[in-house]
Amino acid sequence: MTAIIFSDYQLICGFMDSCKSDINQLKCGSIRPGEKDVHSQGEVVSCLEKALVNEEKIISQNCKKAILRVAELSSDDFHLDRHLYLSCRDDRERFCEDIQGGEGRVYKCLFNHKFEDAMSDQCREALTTRQKLIAQDYKVSYSLAKACKNDLRKYRCNTDNLPRAREARLSYLLLCLESSVHRGRQVSGECQGEMLDYRRMLMEDFSLSPEIILNCRTEIELHCSGLHRKGRTLHCLMRLGRGDKGSLGQNCQQALQTLIQETDPGADYRIDRALNEACESVIQTACKHIRSGDPMILSCLMEHLYTEKMVEECEHRLLELQYFISRDWKLDPVLYRKCQGDASRLCHTQGWNQTSEMLPPGAVFSCLYRHAYRTEEQGRRLSRDCRAEIQRILHQRALDVKMEPGLQERCIIDLGKWCSEKTDPGQELECLQDHLDDLAVECREIVGNLTELESEDIQIEALLMRACDPVVQMYCHELADNQIDSGDLMECLVQNKHQKEMNEKCAVGVTHFQLIQMKDFRFSYKFKMACKEDVLKLCPNIKKKVDVVFCLSTTVRNDTLQDNKEQRVSIKCRKQLRVEELEMTEDIRLEPELYVSCKTDIDKYCQNIPFGNAQVVECLKDAKKFLSSHCHDKIFKLQETEMSDPELDYTLMRVCKQMIKRYCADSDSKNVLQCLKQNKNAELMDPKCKQMITKRQITQNTDYRLNPVLRKACKADIPKFCQSVLNTVKDGKELEGQVVSCLKMKYADQRLSSDCEDQIRVIIQESALDYRLDPQLQIHCTKEINTLCGEEAAAQEQTGQVEECLKINLLKIAREACKREVLNMLQESKADIFVDPVLHAACGLDIRHHCASILPGKGRQMSCLLEQLEDKTVRLQPDCKKRLQDRQEMWSYAAKVAPAEGFADLAYQVMTSPSKNYLMGLLALGVCVLFLLGMTCGRITKRVTQELKDR
Repeated sequence: MTAIIFSDYQLICGFMDSCKSDINQLKCGSIRPGEKDVHSQGEVVSCLEKALVNEEKIISQNCKKAILRVAELSSDDFHLDRHLYLSCRDDRERFCEDIQGGEGRVYKCLFNHKFEDAMSDQCREALTTRQKLIAQDYKVSYSLAKACKNDLRKYRCNTDNLPRAREARLSYLLLCLESSVHRGRQVSGECQGEMLDYRRMLMEDFSLSPEIILNCRTEIELHCSGLHRKGRTLHCLMRLGRGDKGSLGQNCQQALQTLIQETDPGADYRIDRALNEACESVIQTACKHIRSGDPMILSCLMEHLYTEKMVEECEHRLLELQYFISRDWKLDPVLYRKCQGDASRLCHTQGWNQTSEMLPPGAVFSCLYRHAYRTEEQGRRLSRDCRAEIQRILHQRALDVKMEPGLQERCIIDLGKWCSEKTDPGQELECLQDHLDDLAVECREIVGNLTELESEDIQIEALLMRACDPVVQMYCHELADNQIDSGDLMECLVQNKHQKEMNEKCAVGVTHFQLIQMKDFRFSYKFKMACKEDVLKLCPNIKKKVDVVFCLSTTVRNDTLQDNKEQRVSIKCRKQLRVEELEMTEDIRLEPELYVSCKTDIDKYCQNIPFGNAQVVECLKDAKKFLSSHCHDKIFKLQETEMSDPELDYTLMRVCKQMIKRYCADSDSKNVLQCLKQNKNAELMDPKCKQMITKRQITQNTDYRLNPVLRKACKADIPKFCQSVLNTVKDGKELEGQVVSCLKMKYADQRLSSDCEDQIRVIIQESALDYRLDPQLQIHCTKEINTLCGEEAAAQEQTGQVEECLKINLLKIAREACKREVLNMLQESKADIFVDPVLHAACGLDIRHHCASILPGKGRQMSCLLEQLEDKTVRLQPDCKKRLQDRQEMWSYAAKVAPAEGFADLAYQVMTSPSKNYLMGLLALGVCVLFLLGMTCGRITKRVTQELKDR
């Protein structure tokens, strides 16, 4: 009977009355008896159904209800849909031969094979029309209506009085039931299976969604035509939405977002057939440990984005889908399940299937992550599970700037202006950070917020973490396992930036983040948290980190110098400030003012030197004589700072790290260099460290301002004795050892204060062993050293051979300036045998044997040895005797070629002469003779008579 009735639509109760005018108007067939073919009845109904699903054609409301009612009545057995039955007879035999009719099973089978290549076009068209009717009224699907009947009633997803109202639409049913599932309510497995089938159906064929057809027609025609099958058209539109190829209108974008919410592919990747097929191989290899259909499959795919396991086609489909999921936090089912309570409490969200048009895309997620990273003092109010999910999502979104809705919306102009060529993974955000000061206000704000967030939890930078995995596993694994990072992991990476496990990608990424931190002190989480109050109090209105560090360090220094009882900078800030100062010394780019001042010089003198490890700074120090004035001044100030605080000398601390632990573990950080100098000739001293210590000594001896110990000891002596030297040097120029040379001469005159004398003695002793520590000698005797003492100068270990060679070849030296420097050395050695290492080594035994009771200094031990040399009864060591005789000849020659320039020099030469007693005796005899002659001559030449006396 049913077959008979459905073979003639006129037999269906009420159908003719409801659709008579529509049949005539749409010319869907004849309604007069005798004018119709026996098989034309299905065509009439089909014509009306096509008109119903075609938004451009108008069907009366009564006819629409009648058509949907007929479709509903025929949903049990596909034979009752005459048009579809006739169109799909062959296809049914081809694809569904073993499927038993009834309960809509044949329909479902044909739906599943709709896009098979063997499916006929006429059957595919008929199936599409049927699916569109189901989209209009879920009851047109027998299996869906039956499976979900109880759940619909239980969760009030339908109404009894208006079966054709919006509640009957498939999209409403799916949203209502999905909302129940996401809220943790129980929906029968049979119903969920039916929902999955129809969600997949909507994702496969865009034409089943009237909103997509209506709002995306232009985009489809221009960019996505001919891609109807297997969801390709929808993914083409998604690609446009991302801005990869062309652009998407606002209405089309909203229609796509709505469809993604209706189909909810985030809950089960299999709903998106295009994604499923593209990513099947990746899922089988990278995500095989996750149950098929689990929501975490998408998360797993995101974690393997841009890895070797990812394939290009899967990458594109995944990013296209994630672009829309990222714009609605509810579309990530795991995130929604863990955070719905927090979102409702803190962000005032509505139900899963309710959307507020007042909230911009991504607003709820932004609200959640702001609460996730609040400090303990502010109250960390997110649940532990929700915070873990927020971190997971942030780690994934950091891979692509387009998955941050607020960032893309506010920075679209800046991305085009500054970053159009930065298209590789992660480059766009890095580019925006590099141009932070140039960005529009809104864009700068959101980029700043994201950067601030990264500083607290660097694991958000997934690409950086992948590159740095070897270093993390070796040195920072405990920190990486912490749920709360608080900037510790990045600090660990910075400290281990030059370990052998560090690869180029990781090093570049860590350095880039350090450079970005310089733009704003808030980008250094630990520094910000430790010094926030101090900055507000002492350095208000200062934003750049380097300026804040300078401001705070200056305050600390001033308080220390003034011996203030209470330091204005808090203890915790001072500790972190020290960390920041040390980190900044590693790369010249971390000190922007220095880098800008020396950029031209770097290009000129250090172009092949890589940044990092303070190598560029060291190169500039080596080329200091040739630097431009601006750069030279900055480098000099840097050296002055490093000498005052050697811990800031990155190269010294790196090269001598082990030696500092061995010899200077108990020394104050300010005295590290002094300690190293004292242990420089220790037997176990590392050669590389010794070489670096010598290099720093050379630097100190070029200018007394670079030797804080000498500067303090000779504070009164320098202006007293060397003011003339200071007056001749122009501002900004280095003294090239002139002040030290001046003090050496006064040391020979024994006129320095005791503290200054002690320091100069040490300098003379050190430079006597290594000619390179005497800048004036190097300047004036370079040619002579190369020609007369080349072999000695080339020796790997300097023990005074060059100085001794110059003394021996004094007669061969022609240039007066060099000769004067060698004579000065001879003068210094007369004042103290300790400053003549060759002579001291030769006469060590004789000093202990004959002069043990004589105090060193002021030439006393030298005079003792000379007296022993003159004493015929004393037998000195042969080498000592020969060296002393050589020295006497040199001093005699020195006295001839360098006569006393004044009374002071004359007195000094007499007092230091080996014949001092003889000369003093002659001087005394001369004075007595003059006195007697004066007395005698005066009485003879000026006699006074007795008469004059008596007056």
